[in-house]
Amino acid sequence: MKPPFGWLIKPMGGLAIDRTPKKEGEKRKSVTEAMVQLFDDNPGQLAMVVTPEGTRSKRTEWKSGFYYTAKGAGVPICCGYVDYKKKIAGVYGVVYPSDDKAADLRKIMDLYKNAEPKIAENFSLDLRYV
Repeated sequence: MKPPFGWLIKPMGGLAIDRTPKKEGEKRKSVTEAMVQLFDDNPGQLAMVVTPEGTRSKRTEWKSGFYYTAKGAGVPICCGYVDYKKKIAGVYGVVYPSDDKAADLRKIMDLYKNAEPKIAENFSLDLRYV
């Protein structure tokens, strides 16, 4: 099945994630492995936007694929935001994944501690790292 917004995303430079096995009977790649492969195939040319909460509803534990993608690809995590009230967007800061995931995620939670999301009741930091 083709993604519903491919007609919009591809002309803007968007890339599809290919998770099909190279050979019949091989295990399918995870989404994280496929995203790392995109970085490997496009060195210095790729920026990726991932919402680590992983859903539109409130989650007190974030999905960690964004972290493992950045670590596996050797790229920084730029912690972006959209301030709906002020109608601005930007980057709170940059975290370079290390061998201490918990410390890295505590830095990320610290960057987002004063975030003002569009729907505040649906936003939560990952409470494991606050």
